[in-house]
Amino acid sequence: MDFELNEEQQLLADSVRKYLASSYDFEARRKVIAAPAGYSQPAWTMLSEMGLTAIAFATSAGGFGGGAVDMMAAMEAFGEALVVEPLLDHIALASRLVARVGTPAQQAKMLPGLIDGSRKATFAYLERGRRYALDASTTAAVKTSSGWTLNGEKIVVIGAPLADVFVVSGKTAGGTGLFLMDSKTPGVRVNAYRTVDGQRAADLTFSNVTLDGDSKLGADAMLGTSTANDGNSLAAIEEAIDFATALLCSEAVGAMKYACDATLEYLKTRKQFGAPIGAFQALQHRMVDMFMAAEQSRSMAMMVACKVDAAANSQNAATVNARRKAVSSAKVFIADAARLVSQESVQLHGGMGMTEELKISHTFRRLTVLAQRFGDADHHLARYAACS
Repeated sequence: MDFELNEEQQLLADSVRKYLASSYDFEARRKVIAAPAGYSQPAWTMLSEMGLTAIAFATSAGGFGGGAVDMMAAMEAFGEALVVEPLLDHIALASRLVARVGTPAQQAKMLPGLIDGSRKATFAYLERGRRYALDASTTAAVKTSSGWTLNGEKIVVIGAPLADVFVVSGKTAGGTGLFLMDSKTPGVRVNAYRTVDGQRAADLTFSNVTLDGDSKLGADAMLGTSTANDGNSLAAIEEAIDFATALLCSEAVGAMKYACDATLEYLKTRKQFGAPIGAFQALQHRMVDMFMAAEQSRSMAMMVACKVDAAANSQNAATVNARRKAVSSAKVFIADAARLVSQESVQLHGGMGMTEELKISHTFRRLTVLAQRFGDADHHLARYAACS
């Protein structure tokens, strides 16, 4: 397997890193988190102008026809800088579902704004008490003469407070369907909060929400045609989650890289008994363990990005099963590595490693969240076993 980035991928990664270093350093990020909006519109606009919101979409839709491999290096840079703008949920979940499930009319209405970043979207699918289940159970979607009525709740919807559009999974007569919804739709209550790693999220409550097919979102409220997708969207949801997990693995690699670099620098400068603490062999061994975990995680992230791209347009059962196994094996390894690197980095920094003023404490939190998101190690071990 060729692990080298091509020229375009390297140029994109360099551009993203250069921008984040100059305009999104740790102090700038702290101001973004503290602001009422919880994100930076200038940062969102700049990242969109770099093409990050367009890379993973077909050229026929106005994108660049790329995939997870093309996004990999940029996601690493996001991980290093601890970016809080919810681009992952916009690109890999909500927009991807519109592009892959939506009707031509819905795509024509929605994709231009999603691809150029002028319209923000997120995917609401998690339900209370159901852990990582992808099928809708407690959010009911009932067909009416003019459209659909939704009742229920979705939790921990990353990016919901700033989204213009929600893609919501709902239980229909046939199974799990997907619905397009303007974020200001009457009957939708958004309970916003800040997550432990600084992102904005919300719990959404739907009380007799009437979806009659808003012309701003396409002809029908259901994503795709009702006859084709009434309860048949689960495979598309799983594919989007797997794609997002591959990108999340690269983001975790970037965060681990920062943790290793910052910890190594601290060991070189912090002195005890008249010598840098990095001179002590026991700490050197722990630093090596961190470095090895981060490097092995990079290899796993590259592998899973290749696998999800290879299976992106395949309906072959063996190919889909290989994608599932690759995603779950990578997530298990990277979740364990994230725990090791984050905990060791804080311990090697001593008490100051948990202070708000030090970026390493924020990196610890981000890695903790990334290890749990889209399924923890136990969940993916069980999923991997089911695929074997």
